[in-house]
Amino acid sequence: MTKKDYYETLGVSKDASKDEIKRAYKKLAKKYHPDLNKEPDAAEKFKEINEAAAVLGDDQKRQQYDQFGTADFSGMGGGGFDFSDFANFGFDFGDIFDSFFGGSFGGRRRGPRPVHGDNLRFDMEITLEEAATGTKKTVIIPRHETCAKCKGLGGTDVKKCPECKGEGVLRQTQRTPFGIFSTTRTCRRCNGEGEVVKDTCEHCDGIGKVKKDRKLEIEIPAGVEEGTRLRVAGEGEAGERGGPSGDLYVLIHIKEHDVFKRRGNDLYLEVPITFSEAALGTTIEVPTLEGKAKLKIPSGTQPGTVFRMKGKGIPDVHGYGTGSQNVMVNVSVPEKLSKKQKELLKEFDKESKKKRKGLFGF
Repeated sequence: MTKKDYYETLGVSKDASKDEIKRAYKKLAKKYHPDLNKEPDAAEKFKEINEAAAVLGDDQKRQQYDQFGTADFSGMGGGGFDFSDFANFGFDFGDIFDSFFGGSFGGRRRGPRPVHGDNLRFDMEITLEEAATGTKKTVIIPRHETCAKCKGLGGTDVKKCPECKGEGVLRQTQRTPFGIFSTTRTCRRCNGEGEVVKDTCEHCDGIGKVKKDRKLEIEIPAGVEEGTRLRVAGEGEAGERGGPSGDLYVLIHIKEHDVFKRRGNDLYLEVPITFSEAALGTTIEVPTLEGKAKLKIPSGTQPGTVFRMKGKGIPDVHGYGTGSQNVMVNVSVPEKLSKKQKELLKEFDKESKKKRKGLFGF
């Protein structure tokens, strides 16, 4: 008979500590448990790793196995094993199944657990002015709320499920040549809830929640940017079995403005001026988000010059100051000129050429 290599079965070295054996077993037990792995050889593999863990997890049996290549399984049905072998292994085998299936093992009660409600998302479009000053918007949010008639229970006369005795799972245990083999499955009678209702709630059809339109006032802080996500706590879908409601997330979209372009907290726009205004200097009115403001244009201003109007931009959403408004002036060239304008420009052109000749000598 070929000797079984328990160390190879668990994937550990011969000098592995008990903790290392424990970790290896947990990993493999989860991988090959028949309730999780539907491969044809999963059950056989699961038996092998349990047998290996039962031997290597017991100091006396491990010593005998290392010395003689076998272990004395007295009272175990001719080489079999039982979960009682894990008593000296240093951990609770039932805890492993609890972590795998979220259910019960060895008499632990699963029972109904509170479930957190789902989060909701609402996309909101606002203007650049609203983003700069902040605003309040009233919205209608369709969502599921806890049924007021049955208080989320789905009906009246709620009792412990007679099928699973309130555990939410059904266990089947059988003895095999390798020991006791246990499986768990969700109770179909109560769908894992552990409770059943006698009379189904007509208001919610037993669901425990009803669809309603929720009217909310959303406060938009000044300085929000495109893509800002605002969280409104507790305004999402209702939870189940006393679980908390989810949250509502409002995603902000800002409409494109006809005049301004936004970069961070700064605003940009272009303003046309005449040649004479650029040459002689002037004061012009420019639009801002708050209305009109005056901007001084010094004489000799060149096309493309950008003037910074401090504090006329967007306030920082966290309160760290306010951006600027940047005004770029462009000199507009008239397409048609009167006779007098032509004469004046010709005279101006002569003077300009004389000046250029004086500078370059030609």
